[in-house]
Amino acid sequence: MTVLPPIAVVGIGADGWGGLTTAAQDAISAAHTVHGSPRQLALIPDHVTAERHPWPSPMMPALPTVIAEHRPARMCVLASGDPMFFGIGVTLARTVGAANLRVFPHVSSASLACARLGWALQSTPVVSVVNRAVETVLPELSEGRKLLVLSESERTPAVIAQLLHEHGWHDTDLTVLEQLGGPGERIITGTAHTWTHPPGDPLNVVAIECRTAAQPRLTRTPGLADSNYGTDGQLTKNEMRALTLSALAPAPGELLWDVGAGSGSIGIEWMRTHPDCVALAFETDSERHPRIVSNAARLGVPGLRLLGRAPESFPQQGDNHSSPDAIMVGGAVTQPGLLDACWQRLTPGGRMVVNAVTAESEALLLSWHQKHGGDLRKLQVYRAGALGGFTAWRPHLPAVQWKGTKA
Repeated sequence: MTVLPPIAVVGIGADGWGGLTTAAQDAISAAHTVHGSPRQLALIPDHVTAERHPWPSPMMPALPTVIAEHRPARMCVLASGDPMFFGIGVTLARTVGAANLRVFPHVSSASLACARLGWALQSTPVVSVVNRAVETVLPELSEGRKLLVLSESERTPAVIAQLLHEHGWHDTDLTVLEQLGGPGERIITGTAHTWTHPPGDPLNVVAIECRTAAQPRLTRTPGLADSNYGTDGQLTKNEMRALTLSALAPAPGELLWDVGAGSGSIGIEWMRTHPDCVALAFETDSERHPRIVSNAARLGVPGLRLLGRAPESFPQQGDNHSSPDAIMVGGAVTQPGLLDACWQRLTPGGRMVVNAVTAESEALLLSWHQKHGGDLRKLQVYRAGALGGFTAWRPHLPAVQWKGTKA
């Protein structure tokens, strides 16, 4: 059995060849092929004899083919900064296994940015908008908070400034750090509502120091005000939403199926609890789809995946999203076979929560509880409202909620 040499994954910064350790330089020099972006490949000196291969575009679909073609020889992959920090090293580890890599990290752009700004690296969140929607930044914003954004291009700083301005963060301080650690390093400052700087270098990090908190205040804690959602009336109200998310108990990296998504609020707030939380929203009414997409983008989770009618639209077995850690059923509860189909696909140890507001769906949950056990509770919320010159309590529809954990 032929033992293939490990792939050398070398982080390289804007300081180029001279900024590499001797071990990293030797790994590049010993390679038969070196793969990277044109900018990274240009940093390798002429005396290195390895063949240089720019990544095809798009890179990710072509990566397995590139590895299969070149790995029998000594292969080196270049990365910006630390390959394991939002870098290609993470993708390669998933593709070929960590044991088949030899990683040579460089100082990350986040470390360099914090060093220039005097910020504590361990308490500074980092958000990447490389190949991701810029709205991903929004859930991280809060008054006085500092965070770093890894830019996709030279246009990213202006896009971030516009986004912050549109969402009420007018006076937020922005610092753009270009070519960190290299001879062309440059730092530019401004505020969101006065940002007029032209595009600069594509290799940049944006530092954000939040000022002038947006209203209404948005947090990662479930139960956002109903006014944050566009809706046709099919919306889990904020009190019930908070209780539902508490019952679903999201944890970082877990997958939720939101069945009967309505306005998308459960899936959206599941994803807001942590950047690694994932949600699929199933909604039969196609007229609601644009509203769900808009709500998700506005509240900072544009990655919410939207599908059609359940269970017909459930992902096929073997799909990365085919076995959810949690399922919320908020619509079509009485649809024949729906609860059984959801329960069957739930991963062992997963949680399922069902909300019912009609007598028929309540009766179904009573039967379901007798069959599967779990917890059953009935809830009703009253909100104060004007009655002439006085205040009266106005009841919302009572809701029955069932929660079960699959053995």
